[in-house]
Amino acid sequence: MDERGGGLIQLWVGFFVFLLMLLFAVQVLFNLYAASVVTAVSYDAARRVAGSDGGPGHIADAEADARRALGRYAQRVVFDWSATDPDEVVVRVQTDNPNVLPVLAGPGAFDRLDRTIRVRVERFR
Repeated sequence: MDERGGGLIQLWVGFFVFLLMLLFAVQVLFNLYAASVVTAVSYDAARRVAGSDGGPGHIADAEADARRALGRYAQRVVFDWSATDPDEVVVRVQTDNPNVLPVLAGPGAFDRLDRTIRVRVERFR
């Protein structure tokens, strides 16, 4: 039996498995980083609005600062402040992360981030 070229096939299969695992790790790390940064920036914006009694002008300023902090990634982020009331600031943040591995795209994938941040407005008595 001729085994010439058998090692080459195993090498390429191993390379593609390694590449697949590497890209999966990159995707997970990117999504964890994006989730962490977007959540932190959104919480800071909500806290800022709650500290200033939550007026519409403060919401616009806080969102503009949040977008500045996110840089180019802010183009992907949608801020929804519609559930904010006089006693509580609520911001819902949604974004779509880019996929390194198209195989992971789908309803249960890492590509969608949806967070709701709630901060109570405190007033002096």
